Amino acid sequence: MNRIEVEIHRSLAEMPQKNVPTFRVLRRAWSRRVKDLSGASVIALSKRLIRLGPWERTFAYEIIVNHRKALEALTPNDVTVLGRGIKGWGEVDCFACYVAGPAWREGRIPDSMVEGWARSPSRWWRRAALVSTVPLNNHARGGAGDTVRTTRICRMLVRDRDDMVVKALSWALRELGKRDRAAVKLFMRKYQQVLPSRVKREVLNKLQTGLKNPRRFAIS
Repeated sequence: MNRIEVEIHRSLAEMPQKNVPTFRVLRRAWSRRVKDLSGASVIALSKRLIRLGPWERTFAYEIIVNHRKALEALTPNDVTVLGRGIKGWGEVDCFACYVAGPAWREGRIPDSMVEGWARSPSRWWRRAALVSTVPLNNHARGGAGDTVRTTRICRMLVRDRDDMVVKALSWALRELGKRDRAAVKLFMRKYQQVLPSRVKREVLNKLQTGLKNPRRFAIS
């Protein structure tokens, strides 16, 4: 391990509290420290970090999304390497939201690559394909909206009944609904016979109330 890698690994191991707020403070401090590194250097560092543990993996993904030159330097091979070993919804969603989705949005990886994930026998790669659409549509993540690519991936997985994939399908459609309500309504009508009940309930709730699961208040 090089000096920076050792320091990051040690600082993560010595976090006084193993929680997201503490982690974020540390990651922001490191983002400031590596801001002048080249994109290639940050990507290389991230590839080494993902092998060291779950906190290091998340750290690697967040360092990239917060380093413009690293995002602009990503190649399809880089994204493939950075995604190796993803398991569990937390790792998958960080990878998709911070690396794969932004890289796709910026034209660093082709549509065919994400479509390949949607065909994967691995539930985690199928989920990654759907969650990668979120940065295309989420304003806070830099998305301007992409109905065509989002609905294409959703169509590929509309009959998937794996719980992790179903939840991601709901998320993808709800996020697109903020940008293109008409397209999501059309999608829901077209596939109403095959959509999982969770997706129909959550997406329709979001379209109608702005909430995924609105509370029901009793009238006294």
